[in-house]
Amino acid sequence: MRTLTESDVAEWIRALNTGFYRGFTVGAEEVELRRASYDLARTRGVFEGDRCVATLRSMPRELTVPGGRAVDASAVTNVSVTGTHRRRGLASQMMAADLADAKERGNPVSILIAAEYPIYGRYGFGPATWVAQWDVDLPRAALDQRYPGPPEGRVELVGAAEIRKAGPELHERVRTLTPGAINRTTEYWEVATGERQLPPGSWKEPFFAVYRDADGRIDGMVGYDIHDGEWEHKLPDVHASVRNLTAATPAAETALWRYLFALDWVNLIKTGFRPPDDLLPLLLGDPRAARLSSIADFMWLRILDVPAALSARTYAGAATSLVLDVQDRAGLASGRFLLETDTSGAAVCVPAPSATPTDLSLDVGDLACLYLGDESALRLAALGRLTEHRPAAAAAADTAFHTPRRPWCPDVF
Repeated sequence: MRTLTESDVAEWIRALNTGFYRGFTVGAEEVELRRASYDLARTRGVFEGDRCVATLRSMPRELTVPGGRAVDASAVTNVSVTGTHRRRGLASQMMAADLADAKERGNPVSILIAAEYPIYGRYGFGPATWVAQWDVDLPRAALDQRYPGPPEGRVELVGAAEIRKAGPELHERVRTLTPGAINRTTEYWEVATGERQLPPGSWKEPFFAVYRDADGRIDGMVGYDIHDGEWEHKLPDVHASVRNLTAATPAAETALWRYLFALDWVNLIKTGFRPPDDLLPLLLGDPRAARLSSIADFMWLRILDVPAALSARTYAGAATSLVLDVQDRAGLASGRFLLETDTSGAAVCVPAPSATPTDLSLDVGDLACLYLGDESALRLAALGRLTEHRPAAAAAADTAFHTPRRPWCPDVF
């Protein structure tokens, strides 16, 4: 196992594409485009001779936590092991090295999108956000398709260049309001708008629309594709697939959905990834017309520095004092910690004095589930994954960690 040199990049990409079943042959253009976004010091491979058989890399990201602050996160991605080399501990070796580096850099947390549920708990990660996808049957939605537009502001179609220009500022506004969201790089916007195509030649231009408020400011945007099927008996069979809908205000969110609901001929809308407590079904006259096609874990989180992570977010309810005994098999974040919050929601977390009794014991992965406010301490206690040493301590933790809306991460990374 080693980090990469320039001469390793093409072979590493071939191993990555093989691991994700994208194909075996790698073109020079793809190597050049992908290399431009890689930090080789944070890109690891396992090599057998000249052949790369396992891959992993990480990237710096800012993660929004409850209260609107951002913490520096190490975002892990591109984890693969070639089928001929599975069950040899290669992923474990790479993950241990990457987490140790993140800890040394001072990153309070590491994050990733898990392709499979059973893998990452063994490394101290826990599912911190969930995601939902809906199929909206428009003929059953009980909406007037003759939608005249929003009462204030307007929706307009724009090109990719306008999205590249306005998207970063809008996303930053929304991100500060969304626990679980991460910052987007310049590369993200280039890929999302077709300026950079990975793999080369894969771009299919979507439609883009924005919502401008009464003063002309862009408060929302959406990208969507149209799929025109076979028109049997001269009846339309047209679906719309939403790539991403971002809105800074309820007015913008409502206006963009109503615009999509009123598209001529469209009888089914696939929403793409949405928050698990999305407003969408209740925007319909008949919410049953929105069928939940999936709801699943999405972004997993690994706490590396308990005091830094817990001190960064805000908390709900009355002033609270909790002593947490955190177990971590890897030894990166284990210890006893005193978390004290005040009525404003601000908190300080420090190592607990030895004489202070423990209130709750839990694994670092279960603390990750609580961290952004998505999981319930009482539910973890009922499952046997959290031990309560003081009566009502789990209920106090439940109140403190709770957030009014569930966290979610809009982005795959």
